Amino acid sequence: MINRKNSVTGMNRIKYSMKKWGISTRAMRAAFISAAVLLLLQTAAVAQNNKSDNQGKALTYADSAMVKDFFFKALREKTVENLVTAAELFQRVIQIDPANDAAMYELANLKKLKNDYGGAQGLLEKAVAINQDNTWYWTALADCYEKSNNIDKLENVFDQLIRLNPEKTDSYFDKANVYFHQQKYDEALQLYDKIEQLSGPTDDLLADRQKIYLKQGKVDLAAKQLEKMISANPSEIKYYLFLSELYNANNFADKALKVLQTAEKINPGSGLVHLAMADIYRDKKDYEASYNQLTLAFAIPDMDIDQKIKIVMGYLPKFPDPDAKASALELSRILTLAHPDDSRAFAIYGDILLQNGKGKEARSAYQKAIALNNQVYEVQEQLVRIELADDDLDGAVKDGENSLSFFPNQAWMNYLVGLAWLQKKDFNKAISYIKNATSLEMQDKELLTQCYSSLGDCYHGVKDFKKSDGAYDKALEYNADNVFTLNNYAYYLSLRGEQLDKAAAMSKHSNDLQPNNASFEDTYAWILFKQKDYTGAKLWMEKALADDKNHSAVKSEHYGDIMFYLGNVDAAVENWKKAKANGDNSPVLDQKINERKYIE
Repeated sequence: MINRKNSVTGMNRIKYSMKKWGISTRAMRAAFISAAVLLLLQTAAVAQNNKSDNQGKALTYADSAMVKDFFFKALREKTVENLVTAAELFQRVIQIDPANDAAMYELANLKKLKNDYGGAQGLLEKAVAINQDNTWYWTALADCYEKSNNIDKLENVFDQLIRLNPEKTDSYFDKANVYFHQQKYDEALQLYDKIEQLSGPTDDLLADRQKIYLKQGKVDLAAKQLEKMISANPSEIKYYLFLSELYNANNFADKALKVLQTAEKINPGSGLVHLAMADIYRDKKDYEASYNQLTLAFAIPDMDIDQKIKIVMGYLPKFPDPDAKASALELSRILTLAHPDDSRAFAIYGDILLQNGKGKEARSAYQKAIALNNQVYEVQEQLVRIELADDDLDGAVKDGENSLSFFPNQAWMNYLVGLAWLQKKDFNKAISYIKNATSLEMQDKELLTQCYSSLGDCYHGVKDFKKSDGAYDKALEYNADNVFTLNNYAYYLSLRGEQLDKAAAMSKHSNDLQPNNASFEDTYAWILFKQKDYTGAKLWMEKALADDKNHSAVKSEHYGDIMFYLGNVDAAVENWKKAKANGDNSPVLDQKINERKYIE
């Protein structure tokens, strides 16, 4: 397709101008009608003067009156967007007056609205044959030819537009584009020379000439054009950048670098120059020099922060390469120094810190980002997640509830705040937030699984076991392989001594999904104990103790209970004492030790 300048044509141009200057819709419609009258009168005069050329006919007074009436009505219908009726009325005008180019133009525009460019083209070809001096007609016809990719016919259209407006450069550019697509490069260059005579040298001319020279393989001519621009504008950095890009794209990296080094001396504070140098050094596989140029670019406050963020994000696919992570971390740190008042700098810094395992520093960066701009939800969610991971439940509640004051309908934040309250053992508050989350989200199965699993924990906490079991069952409907739901549900059933076969099956499944998890192994051992399978319980409890890195008092106590039922009372007491030494100070444990027997 031909890339042409945007233009406003026909009545649309009048409409655009009216809106621009604030003229009311009612006045606008009146203007349409006035314009139509002028156009109609002009058309009638042309038709009378060119009967032999356009095969029109002399209109009687009655025909002229009818034409005007239909034309006015058609414009009114068009104005209120009754386009079908408008089209029918314009067609009736043409039937009465076959030389009415104004009606042809209007009807063609209506056809274009329906993407009937073929029908519009035929009407416009007739219109320009009748009235060859109407710029709007030719512009509309050019649009039709462009849409149908009829490049050859476009050349004549632009010739006519140039004839009508010889001082206007747009049509010369359009015609040059036609030549370019026809591979008539010399003809296009001649037109560019004409444009330069009219408007002087411009960046558009420079770019278009460059395009042709490169198509012709004349890199030297393209370079000379840029050198000419540099000579005329020695402090204009963009021309150095264009020239270096030209050289680098054509495998003259050393020449490109030399141009950029000159530009750097002229303006050492140009971030774009440093970025371009970084690209060339990277292509030359001098990665250290490339990175150094990036750091210089990032330190320049005037360089666009969005471009810098894109560069940092470009490192992410290279993770977990430690060099890539370290480079991204340093660049994002420099970003915060160059843009201390931009929340985006601290947000991306927090993300990269988190990727580098620096949760505490990431938390500070996110807090700074939120202080600068509290309207970015994703940053607030990241902060609350870090606080939960750090077991800072008060911080998670405070920041989470603050976030919900701005974003009350965020399901994940409702869940995270509810989770914080759950871990603080305020089960009723947790239930309220988590139920909000389930009402806000219907599609995210991961979230719904976690919500109903946590609701199971909450309802167990308030001893509403029926609702607890129902919530766990609902969680498993969304994800039957959620290991934490399987483990918790099984463990709570075992504590109640209910549905032990179901509990055993769920616990075994969680261990199959995540082997060597001491907590899951302890749950399965305890269920076997409840089922009086003491040998099996001993085997799984020994696995749990072997995988336990925290010397859990509960596991030692459970192992003691199992050993008691296996008849080894000394081993039972020894493990109960280990449990006490590891922090279990319950009266029941003391009673077990003192009386040397298992107590429920």
